[in-house]
Amino acid sequence: MGKDVIIACDFDSKEKTLAFLDKFTGRKPYVKIGMELFYAAGPEIVREIKARGHQIFLDLKLHDIPNTVKKAMAVLSGLDVDMCNLHASGTVPMMKAALEGLTRPDGTRPLLIAVTQLTSTDQETMERDLLIKEPIDRVVMHYAENAKQAGLDGVVCSPLEAEKVHSVCGKEFLTVTPGVRFADGDVGDQKRVMTPAEANRIGSDYIVVGRPITTAADPVEAYERCVRDFVS
Repeated sequence: MGKDVIIACDFDSKEKTLAFLDKFTGRKPYVKIGMELFYAAGPEIVREIKARGHQIFLDLKLHDIPNTVKKAMAVLSGLDVDMCNLHASGTVPMMKAALEGLTRPDGTRPLLIAVTQLTSTDQETMERDLLIKEPIDRVVMHYAENAKQAGLDGVVCSPLEAEKVHSVCGKEFLTVTPGVRFADGDVGDQKRVMTPAEANRIGSDYIVVGRPITTAADPVEAYERCVRDFVS
């Protein structure tokens, strides 16, 4: 599966999102629809963006008891997205149930990936707020191994961890990495970050880029810069 840049369309309305995508004349970038946009515009925004020809990563990070997640994934499977996710901390049984719910009667399904640790979390906050005392690198690898055991396609992780995830889980196990910023950009609330070129070098399969593209003076140029740095 080839590398790609996924634009995080973290807008609060359908109108803002479609106006942003209209800037990409002749291009159909892979887009991420997260909680903000999904809760503002509902499933219809997924259908409309899909009808425009974009691939979609539906980033809702499900985390609940296995039966609830299974039923929710069965609903999401009808939206024809290309990728969706959940929290690996929900346990192996939850991830297995999610995969079962996501799989359609004909056997097809979107890619399913698991969030390991958010890129806004570092060792200090993980220990203080979550009472997890293991090294963050070890926690991420354990969650990745659990996701593989459950039959998932990959994980969301920091680009700092992508190379090791591949070494532990195999090259075919996908790494989807947010926390990507240009070297001359603001890291915002991210704590474990890397540039697109660095993410390419260490083997990330997909990078998720939001504000460096969506708030840029020229979003199309910023996107194309990401593609050049990451894919080439």
